[in-house]
Parts: sequence; structure tokens; C-alpha cells
Amino acid sequence: MNQPPSDRTRIRRVASNAHYDTATLHAIVDDAYLCHIAFSDGKGAHCIPTACWREGEHLYIHGSNGSRMVKHLLQNECCVTITHLDGLVLARSAFNHSMNFRSAMIYGRFEAVEGGAARHALEAFMEKLAPGRQAEIRPGSDKEYAATTVLRIPLAEAACKIRAGGVEDDAEDLNWPVWTGVLPLARTPLAPLPEPDCKLPAPAYVLQWDSCSSAT
Repeated sequence: MNQPPSDRTRIRRVASNAHYDTATLHAIVDDAYLCHIAFSDGKGAHCIPTACWREGEHLYIHGSNGSRMVKHLLQNECCVTITHLDGLVLARSAFNHSMNFRSAMIYGRFEAVEGGAARHALEAFMEKLAPGRQAEIRPGSDKEYAATTVLRIPLAEAACKIRAGGVEDDAEDLNWPVWTGVLPLARTPLAPLPEPDCKLPAPAYVLQWDSCSSAT
């Protein structure tokens, strides 16, 4: 489903790389473990990285009740960004070098998630990190849940920008004698590192992580 851009989400620079459809936005958010939240307060401008996850049409974060960022986000608008770098594009001129990437920008205001909904959201976050682990770990205590604020922001005002493909050289540079092409980049899982005092066999989600690292 396409969502029409607002004045602040409309991409004007290389507009052909713009995407406003929900499926693209969801895919970029779901592939992220971290987002960056930009906001401004009396002490200046800030851009803070924090863990994130998606449920439905909202992006979720969590933090300490006393966090300056949490307090600010409940009262003011912000911009959330996510970027995945997929490759370096080496052209025949310095000017035409580029990067392949997938990015999303989300505008709006966070709202607090309360009570049982907050607990459900935190459990969903654990399932994103390691599917199946929530059922194995010690459940969170009332004190721990009370010390944690869960926030969510709607994905209604957002835009994605994607650059993929090869080199785009100027015609007059095509005979310049230099290597051109793409240096691909990918996030690669590495072998799990169990704690020295952990004697339990690795569960399925750990073995799956290990198999991903072995296959790369």
C-alpha cells in the first residue's frame, strides 16, 4: 500500500530512489536492530541510537523512566532514521562514486505503551532478538517493568530511499583506465560465544545463528 508523502517526507534529491509503500518501510524497519532518534531540546540538537522493533504499524523503543530522551519524546516530535549500507559503488570519477543503501525516515511523536501492552511489546522485542528465548528466561519482575518505559511511534508519516545497482558514469569518462564496480557489504553473524560457566547445550535459535555464520 502506498502512502502519499507529506511535505517533510517528500524526497526531492534523486526522487527516483524514493519509496512510500508500506511493504518497503516494514522491510527496512524489520531488518534493523538499531535506529537513530533526532530531537532538539534546551541543550541543543541530539541524535541518539537505540534498540527498536516493529509491531503492526508502529515502531517501538524502550528506555529508563528517568531518561532525558524518553521524557522529551513524550512531549515533542522527532525524526527516527534507519540505514542499511549494502555496498560501495566505485566509479571512474570521484564525483560519481556512490553507495548502495536502504534507508527510512519516520516523523511524529512517541506515545507511552502502558500495562500489559508494554509487557507484551517487550516480549515481542525478545522474540525479535532470539525467537523462542522469551519462554526460557526468567520473566521480568514487576519492579523491572515499572522501571522501564515502552514507547511507540506510528509509521504513518515516513519515507524510504533506496539506491541499488552499479556505476553511473558520465559518457566522457567511459574510456578512463580504472577499475569500476561495486564492493558489496553485508551484516554477517559470527559464531556464538557462550559464557565460561554456561554448561547447557545451545538452543535452536543459537544453533541457527551459528549455522548462518558458518555459511558465510
